[in-house]
Amino acid sequence: MATATNKYYIQFTEEMKQDYTILAPNMLPAHFKLICNFMNTYGFHMELLETDGPEITELGLRYVHNDACYPAILVIGQFLDALMSGKYDPHKTALIYFQTGGGCRASNYISLLRKALDKAGFGYVPVISFSFSDLEDHSGFKLSIKQLLGLLDAVLYGDLLWLLVNQTRPYEIKAGDAEALEAEWIKRLGEDIGADSKLFRRHSKDICREIIKDFAAIPKEKRKAVKVGIVG
Repeated sequence: MATATNKYYIQFTEEMKQDYTILAPNMLPAHFKLICNFMNTYGFHMELLETDGPEITELGLRYVHNDACYPAILVIGQFLDALMSGKYDPHKTALIYFQTGGGCRASNYISLLRKALDKAGFGYVPVISFSFSDLEDHSGFKLSIKQLLGLLDAVLYGDLLWLLVNQTRPYEIKAGDAEALEAEWIKRLGEDIGADSKLFRRHSKDICREIIKDFAAIPKEKRKAVKVGIVG
């Protein structure tokens, strides 16, 4: 758990929860949109960054050594781009990073991020480390068992939506149908598995069946598309 001896560590406090915007990186779009919608039902102000382009990479490389993992460069570049954009007040903004807490160097991204923030003049911006390993303490980001279960649901539904969109998009007759249905379900699930828990009481299998049924109803072409696998 981080302590005051870490000069880069800034705690996200209960007071900050009231009026701070928490920015999340766009690592898994469907999953993170669900997570943001879900957390906002509990009084947080969480927003998913959806910026991209070569300038994000260039900005990341300006503050992170090019030997670092490419995802780290992109995430840090995206955060810095948001703070420099003028859209957000850096003194009312926090960042969240999801850590595994394991041996992968992805667990070290947060240290690289904090050093980059300090180097860029944003050392006062809190970075919330979200991890089940209890690596750090943030009094303004305490989650109950109910909230953790809701987040788990968000991840599972994100997996399902991602799978169905990828299976449907190549064959849809009307371009955009799959993504439109995904956006509709993301909004509904994010709200309804949140604080009011309208769907939380229902069995996950029932909800999954309803999602699958909706995607099955999208008109599709009867053809065989080329299947592609990526290794790297």
